[in-house]
Order: sequence, then C-alpha cells, then structure tokens
Amino acid sequence: MEYIYAAMLLHRAGKPIDEENLTRVLHAAGINADPIRVKALVAALSEINIDEAIKSAPAFMPAAPVSATPAAAPTVEEKPKEEEKKEEEKKEEEALEGLAALFG
Repeated sequence: MEYIYAAMLLHRAGKPIDEENLTRVLHAAGINADPIRVKALVAALSEINIDEAIKSAPAFMPAAPVSATPAAAPTVEEKPKEEEKKEEEKKEEEALEGLAALFG
C-alpha cells in the first residue's frame, strides 16, 4: 500500500508520477523501494485518470454494528436492490484484485 500512497501523494502535490519521483518519496519515508514494483505501478497508473478514479471510487463506510436481534426477512421489493448491491460489490472486488496483482 505504501507504493499507492506515495503515488497519491505525488498526484496531490501535482508532481509527475514517474519511477524517479516515486522512488524518492518511498526512500524519504524510509522504505527500500523495489524497482520492479515501482516500474509496474508507474506503468499501470499511466493509463488511469486518477482524478476520475477518485471521483468514482465508493466511499468506504465502517461496518454497521452487529445487533443481537435477528433481522427481518427482506420483502419482495428489497430483493432486487440487494442483488444489485451484490453485483456492485463483485465488480469492486474484481477491480481491486486487478490492482492487487501489481503487488503480488
């Protein structure tokens, strides 16, 4: 994750996200940067509009506390919404898996 954070920091500062800058940020944070991972991240981010990705990213909310009472059975109207939500979650997981592959 520190590689992503370094890239986001460079983006926020308006600096180009290239191998040299990314490595410098990681070294400044006390992290020994792996040149292969740096190169892979720079290549992956070169094809992404980071501003658009941030705007379209879902807001992560903390999980609701578990209640001791059982939940009521969903009504007929609620089922399609739940299915849509599951499909969205699946798409988000697939997208995150693609990014996770960069960091083996």
